[in-house]
Amino acid sequence: MKPVFKVEPKYRVTMLTRGEWTRGPGTPPAVKGLVWFTDGSRTVEGTVAGVYGQSADRRFSMSLGKHVTVFQAELYAILACGHKTETQDRPEKCISICSDSQAALKVLQDAKTTSLLVRRCQKTLNDISTLHTVGLYWVPGQAGVRGNEMATSSQGMLQRFVGPKHFLGVSRQNIRRKMKPWMENQHLVLWCAPCST
Repeated sequence: MKPVFKVEPKYRVTMLTRGEWTRGPGTPPAVKGLVWFTDGSRTVEGTVAGVYGQSADRRFSMSLGKHVTVFQAELYAILACGHKTETQDRPEKCISICSDSQAALKVLQDAKTTSLLVRRCQKTLNDISTLHTVGLYWVPGQAGVRGNEMATSSQGMLQRFVGPKHFLGVSRQNIRRKMKPWMENQHLVLWCAPCST
């Protein structure tokens, strides 16, 4: 999409250290209220977004198809937390969303975006920030943090992807990755073709 510029976000992004997460049981003191953990990964069947609501002890996952990147899955999981918070009308004053994707958290802070998914995520987070104090926190992946492990394991409850083939859009990175082997194959076909002279 055309670049979109936004004013200061109403939510806060904090990059906690690995030590703050592994220092003791539970979550660091900064992470409070309604706590969500998110994760995105790629499987043989396609890309998956997993969410674990620590406060509500609720897990769910979404199959996103074969053309979605892990980065998009991480953002989609954060967006899903925002939508759940909007629709459930939660009484908690603070909402904490924990993600192991530094790239996703950093892009949500950017003033300029060219991604519709990033824009939707920023808008949803700003919308819920009118009623709640929203904080996004980096959590180290594969470090024994229970919430993060639960978000990852929720991906095992996966249903098969149903829906439009490219509902999140195909990223430039994915297009390049698919085009490279095709171009190499076409080059070989033309190189090995017998001369017609």
